[in-house]
Amino acid sequence: MADAGVQIATAADLQEIVRIHRETWRLAYAELLPKEVLDTLDADEAWSLAVHSGAVLKATEGEWTVGFAVASKAPEEEVANADGSLPADAETTALVSVLVEPRWGRRGHGTRLVAEAGKRLEATGASRGIAWIPEADKASKSFYERLGWTGDGTVRTLDAGGRPLREIRMSGELAVRLDL
Repeated sequence: MADAGVQIATAADLQEIVRIHRETWRLAYAELLPKEVLDTLDADEAWSLAVHSGAVLKATEGEWTVGFAVASKAPEEEVANADGSLPADAETTALVSVLVEPRWGRRGHGTRLVAEAGKRLEATGASRGIAWIPEADKASKSFYERLGWTGDGTVRTLDAGGRPLREIRMSGELAVRLDL
């Protein structure tokens, strides 16, 4: 494998991050999300804000950008318990989302992304991470479980263009071993 690494994404990486998001979701979630929803993934305004805020890390292998992670303090509505109350560690909980192109999968890129995001988040006082994933996304569930994260019992159903999408919340430590 060529040299692999993780760096903070910059404005120069924006188009590639949007492309990875769009293409990977269209492949992985074609059965879960309506085409109309998948077609809206070309909008890069939200990505621009995330990249400029420093919340996006990119994974590279050689000269290629192969995936990314978005990691920041979790908004209250993302970390709330099923009854709407906030857990004791709500202020120190981070929201993490990882996406690696399938053709670059199973090479450690996702783990490196979470490890680097975890280091950066812990330096700001974060104590644990959460990630929302579609319940039917077995690959993402398996990935987070290999990191030691577990479903915390919280679920939500989103309106995905008129089709319900049930998501589960995974939760775990931010410190990740790179030898997984």
